[in-house]
Amino acid sequence: MAFEAPRRLVRALGETAPAGDDWLARLPATAEQAVARRELTVERVQVPGGRSSLVVLVRRADGTPAVLKLAPPRARPESERAALAHWGGLGAVQLLESAAEDGALLLERLHPDVSVRSLPEAKALLEAAGTLRRLWVEPPAGHVFETVAERTGRQAAAMRASAETDPEAAPLVDAALAAREELLAAPPEQRLLHGTFRQSKVLAGERMPWLAVGPDPVVGESAFDLARLVRDRVEDLIAAPAGPATTRRRIKRLAESLEVDQERLRGWTLFRAVESGVRAFRVGRPKDGELLLEFAGWL
Repeated sequence: MAFEAPRRLVRALGETAPAGDDWLARLPATAEQAVARRELTVERVQVPGGRSSLVVLVRRADGTPAVLKLAPPRARPESERAALAHWGGLGAVQLLESAAEDGALLLERLHPDVSVRSLPEAKALLEAAGTLRRLWVEPPAGHVFETVAERTGRQAAAMRASAETDPEAAPLVDAALAAREELLAAPPEQRLLHGTFRQSKVLAGERMPWLAVGPDPVVGESAFDLARLVRDRVEDLIAAPAGPATTRRRIKRLAESLEVDQERLRGWTLFRAVESGVRAFRVGRPKDGELLLEFAGWL
């Protein structure tokens, strides 16, 4: 079959592709080779799919349903592989092969069209938080995962550059960077984190009711991971008259339920919202940028 990348993936990778990158152009051939190497039967490409990888629903030679995931090197698929192997299926999708020369991931098949986001908001937050708790484990000895300090350091440099060209965003950027410096001064723990956790990253499964997918793993404190969940359904929060109060209650409820310091969670939520907001402006998504910076202003 023809492996055509979904428009969502083409658009998202186009925003971040370095000059001369030809991964998308090579993707059909790469996918064909990965399928043939594993003797898989293809059912379909998942659409709309993700923003950083091609997801193909397949069956193994014995008929077992599975998922083949192909991502460009800049999406760090080998880091994802290492994290999934370390979790061993506890709270996360199961990795079905230990190594692969082509960088593709063969994964347990979940229900790709049923995420925890389909639940009512309060129930969705509860289930997502419970899934996230299971992922917060000690990182493997001698790990090579990026740390929160390293990742946010790269992001901070880009945020400073954006603030220089956008005076309106500068006060929020300054507040976010100050929060980061304070938070990194005394992190309470070092855990293996999902890195990009949100409701849409939790899918229904057979082995367990809900399992996390698509990590961009990082090592650091739990509040950093939980911060992205705080702003889930941000468009609904912005549209609601009680949005600021709802956000404060959400921070309090999530912090208490997962035993995370409330102020540290607020600080990382501020940093991550501002970082995402200025990045959205930078890549040409002004509507998303406006929503995120308005949300950050409440913090």
